[in-house]
Amino acid sequence: MAGTQPLRIRTISEYHQLRGLPKPEHPLISVVNFESMKFLGDDEPKSLMLDFYSIALKRCVNAKMRYGQQEYDFDEGILFFIAPGQIFSIASNSESRHEGWFLLIHPDFLWNTNMAKTIKKYEFFNYSVHEALHVSEKEETILAGIMQNIQQEYRSNIDTFSQDVMLAQFELLLTYAERFYNRQFITRKAANHKILTKLENLLTESFNSDALATNGLPTVHYIAETLNTSPGYLSALLKVLTGQSTQQHIHDKLIEKAKEKLSTTNLTVGEIAFELGFEHSQSFSKLFKTKTSLSPLEFRQSFN
Repeated sequence: MAGTQPLRIRTISEYHQLRGLPKPEHPLISVVNFESMKFLGDDEPKSLMLDFYSIALKRCVNAKMRYGQQEYDFDEGILFFIAPGQIFSIASNSESRHEGWFLLIHPDFLWNTNMAKTIKKYEFFNYSVHEALHVSEKEETILAGIMQNIQQEYRSNIDTFSQDVMLAQFELLLTYAERFYNRQFITRKAANHKILTKLENLLTESFNSDALATNGLPTVHYIAETLNTSPGYLSALLKVLTGQSTQQHIHDKLIEKAKEKLSTTNLTVGEIAFELGFEHSQSFSKLFKTKTSLSPLEFRQSFN
């Protein structure tokens, strides 16, 4: 049996070899049909860490995928993104059937291009598998077509335009993914509004407790972990539904509580800052003025 340590795959060629595929036609980019990939036996590694980007558009029957501590069924059209260095594992069996496409892109393919920087803006590379993108048949057709365009390009005679064409297709795929994620945030209203309600309750509980002075302000990471989402997914969801990030929601709740204390107590600004989790009252005063255009003292005076 393989050990529990993940197997690190450094090159696309290594990945092809592991999955019983022919040598890649391009060393830094590859599009693979899932049906051509071999099933990994019981004595082979199930947990992998890739040194390159992977985007999977797939359906899996009788298989589950684990990303960190999250497990997910892939029995419908799913698009998920994994960045270099992230660990994932597949639990499947000989009856599992995989359908779809797998796009592998090594960071060296992006080297010295605009995409080397802009790829960092796509937050879904940091989402967990349970936050994957569910796609309709129409959307699936669009995405599969883009992957096949990339494959067709590197199978053609490589020239000075080849990389630009493939990068343009790659960026188009990521743009569609952003569009489809926004659609998913909006259409899954019931589940998403539960998250909003839990967020509001969590912040209210945090700011009404005495723990702020000891623990400091709740962090985005703490809130996301408590709500069982990744920080990137939570902020992206909130931006679509409310126009604000998680950090902005924390600050809004903070200012709301600060106004309450300034208007209903005789505590000094320093004492209020301490109770709200600030080490230095100057930091509290600066944030308060940024949010309200008034200093805490000016707010107290204007209220009175």
